[in-house]
Amino acid sequence: DNQPKPGTPDGDRFEVLADLIEAYETRIWPIAPTTPVQTLRAFMEMRQLQQSDLASVLGSKSRASEILSGERRLSLEMIRRISASWHIPSDALIHDGSRQSDAA
Repeated sequence: DNQPKPGTPDGDRFEVLADLIEAYETRIWPIAPTTPVQTLRAFMEMRQLQQSDLASVLGSKSRASEILSGERRLSLEMIRRISASWHIPSDALIHDGSRQSDAA
């Protein structure tokens, strides 16, 4: 184990340096939060899922198309279905209301 033990002078130095690195990275390379549709698209791409797979979860091909194109926001019921079926945390699919369209 190469990490110093917590509570030791070396451990304290390690923690301070880790915090400084994290603060620097956050300032220099901020990661913008994703929209629900971006999250959904990324998940689908990682799992090699298609629009038809989303349609199966939502019960409608047209609804899946509207969601992925940004024409329609996810409803609470849709979020529940997707979260239950695909095990995506529901908070990743909740829209914060700051943008009108989630189209990626």
